[in-house]
Amino acid sequence: MPGVITKTKHGSTRARQKPFRGRPLAAAFFERDPLTVATELVGCWLVATSGRDMVGGPIVETEAYDEHDPASHSYGGLRPRNTVMFGPPGYLYVYKIYGMHWCMNISTGPRGFGAAVLLRAIAPLLGSDTMHARRGPRISERDLARGPGRLCAALGVDDALQGHRVNRAPLSVYAPHAPVSSIRRTPRVGISKNKDLRWRCVLRDSPWSSGPAKWR
Repeated sequence: MPGVITKTKHGSTRARQKPFRGRPLAAAFFERDPLTVATELVGCWLVATSGRDMVGGPIVETEAYDEHDPASHSYGGLRPRNTVMFGPPGYLYVYKIYGMHWCMNISTGPRGFGAAVLLRAIAPLLGSDTMHARRGPRISERDLARGPGRLCAALGVDDALQGHRVNRAPLSVYAPHAPVSSIRRTPRVGISKNKDLRWRCVLRDSPWSSGPAKWR
């Protein structure tokens, strides 16, 4: 395994890094509907590289969106901003929220159908020192990459990666290293439309996930 979870003497959760090995997901993985992809991305490894630095960890939380969903950026059809969502599957769709935080999604489904999966959180098992350098030394391990804005900041993702294919550097998604024990589906976080749709997928009881405690 590229990393293991340990407890510090203060009782907080901390990641211990080991060398990373993995197999990038095939393009066909992303050709399916967004909810299937969102579910099966939980447990996959998200890894960013910059020079010799590698940062990332297993995905623990995702959300699905498609063009029939009023909460989706693809709702209402193709526009310049959401072009990647309607393009080929397996590419990054990056946008900013609140004018300050980047979020990253991966396009899914057939070309011409606007769909994507929002990546919300990982367990920061690889390169946590680099993540701390980007996010601040006082940020707890648990909060390094918990939530889509924090995740992008920890991995150094911004709109320079718009349209990047996620099976190659500098940002890749790799097959899981072990079976995922239990995935829970809940309503999505921080939206005002279609709030009851259970299209958020989260590794059950993960300390790294975001959102209300009752949805872990």
